[in-house]
Amino acid sequence: MTQHLINKISFPLVIDGGLSNALEAQGYDLTHKLWSAKLLDSHPEAITKAHLTYLEAGAQCIITASYQASIQGFLEVGYDKTMAEKLLLKTVSLAEAAVEQFIKTSKSDFIPLIAASIGPYGAYLADGSEYRGDYGVADEILKEFHEARLYLLDKTNADFFACETFPSFQEAKILATILKNTDKPAWISFSCKDGNHINDGTSMEEVVSLFKDHPNVFAIGINCTEPQYIASLINKIKANAGDKKVVVYPNAGLVYDAVSKTWAGTSSPDSFVAKTKEWAALGADIIGGCCQIGPKHIRGMRGGLKS
Repeated sequence: MTQHLINKISFPLVIDGGLSNALEAQGYDLTHKLWSAKLLDSHPEAITKAHLTYLEAGAQCIITASYQASIQGFLEVGYDKTMAEKLLLKTVSLAEAAVEQFIKTSKSDFIPLIAASIGPYGAYLADGSEYRGDYGVADEILKEFHEARLYLLDKTNADFFACETFPSFQEAKILATILKNTDKPAWISFSCKDGNHINDGTSMEEVVSLFKDHPNVFAIGINCTEPQYIASLINKIKANAGDKKVVVYPNAGLVYDAVSKTWAGTSSPDSFVAKTKEWAALGADIIGGCCQIGPKHIRGMRGGLKS
């Protein structure tokens, strides 16, 4: 399955940018524990529109709105388990709807890929701990949390999993075990605090060693990390990951306030595009953006990387 997926992709693969900023650009307020996932029930058409915006900008792969969506998270805001599962499955169907609309209007014969987002336990906590990795919970809690969502989304038509923004070596070990039992392949990407360590302080070499020979993980990388650290991190991954593909989709280098749920700073699409060319030259195979990277960035990337 993993090799079949790699064979159908033309690298470098351009993925999308931040879903939340594409939704905020439509006027939606996401200051909620479920973040972008709160729109799955109230305004699902907005999510499809956001996906479509990235496809029209040149993204060849879109990531579903399941990052902050989890069974536990939905239960805690009042949904029952049946509805929680339906909303999780809906994240893929909304992405499929965007792909179908894009194919109808696009002259390209390429069918965009869909990655089912698997966010860290810290995303469910919604307290900024996905940028620290200091959950303070037992392995069994993390295992139950991730299995519930992974096994459900494994039954969908998504092409693979995007296990993203993982800050914790403890959590990475749990994912490594679970992913050996899924049908879909996956990439695993980490949130990092500098050019050599994920956010809990574990070295990139150590986390890469977990997945270097993993049968179901086809790419290892970094996301939601400041652009200034990406080049160093690519080098660390390339030196330790064997033949795994390298995925990078950093944020815009802004500062996030977990209390107000807002970003401070500025970003330039032109400077970001220049950096993506550097990352591709260093060996990144899958490139996109995370928080505050929007359609303008992706359009520039697609033109720069595919020219």
